Amino acid sequence: MQDVSSLVAQAREGRPRAVARLISLVEGASPQLREVMAALAPLTGNAYVVGLTGSPGVGKSTSTSALVTAYRKQGKRVGVLAVDPSSPFSGGALLGDRVRMSEHASDPGVYIRSMATRGHLGGLAWSAPQAIRVLDAAGCDVILVETVGVGQSEVEIASQADTSVVLLAPGMGDGIQAAKAGILEIGDVYVVNKADRDGADATARELNHMLGLGESRAPGDWRPPIVRTVASRQEGVDEVVEALEKHRAWMEEHGVLTERRLARASREVETIAVTALRERIGDLHGDRRLGALAERIIAGDLDPYRAADELVEGLTRG
Repeated sequence: MQDVSSLVAQAREGRPRAVARLISLVEGASPQLREVMAALAPLTGNAYVVGLTGSPGVGKSTSTSALVTAYRKQGKRVGVLAVDPSSPFSGGALLGDRVRMSEHASDPGVYIRSMATRGHLGGLAWSAPQAIRVLDAAGCDVILVETVGVGQSEVEIASQADTSVVLLAPGMGDGIQAAKAGILEIGDVYVVNKADRDGADATARELNHMLGLGESRAPGDWRPPIVRTVASRQEGVDEVVEALEKHRAWMEEHGVLTERRLARASREVETIAVTALRERIGDLHGDRRLGALAERIIAGDLDPYRAADELVEGLTRG
């Protein structure tokens, strides 16, 4: 058993091993998870969470690394959660070495963690919300969450980040892909990376056109900017940071930041409650109560929906 209070204290001091152990407890759904979350609760709520999503090949890891460099120049502590597909054999992250971010590996002001999806859809790992809380409590000013990049299920990041950045690149058909994936509806900032390539202007124009289709923004509403970058050369990255700060200021001014964080906390509570209920129902296989309800359904005395209501009522009563 880990000494949770000691780990939390060490994490607050910026010790990477302590942060790593806390996130490992989260990923492994440790029996100490409740104790960890209780200890972290008073220490959270300060970090700015930025999500980065986009199709494979648009340069998410390179852009994330470039943003780390920009924020470190401002003296901010940065945490990175890079969510990768799972190995079908070990269940671990396939790209866990994070080669493109290796330049930050020795920086004590940067913490980088790869997380495996472990079959969870939506571009994130199931434990991402708790891992974000660990980095927040560890004193990170900015937390960058890079999604898997599997194409058309990358919208979950909008429910976990304060600001969502959607990356596209010329010559990849990203305009159509963005529309199919629904990410045109979740982006707060759009980045056309690899802007030194042919077609960058056309990609930006197409994106601007698609963002304008059917939009019904009132005066004062946020209009997502389109920023062009060459992340591999750090070009345009300062403009991305400026766009992020403008969005954060707008959210704070209009109360949107608080609304998003309240919605995030509500979803997290709901997910935990549903998971616990599902586990209890799973334990009922072969249970007399479930069998009795099934017999009543077969006999025509009860419909499945009423049976489910009775089961839930019985479980909630304990």
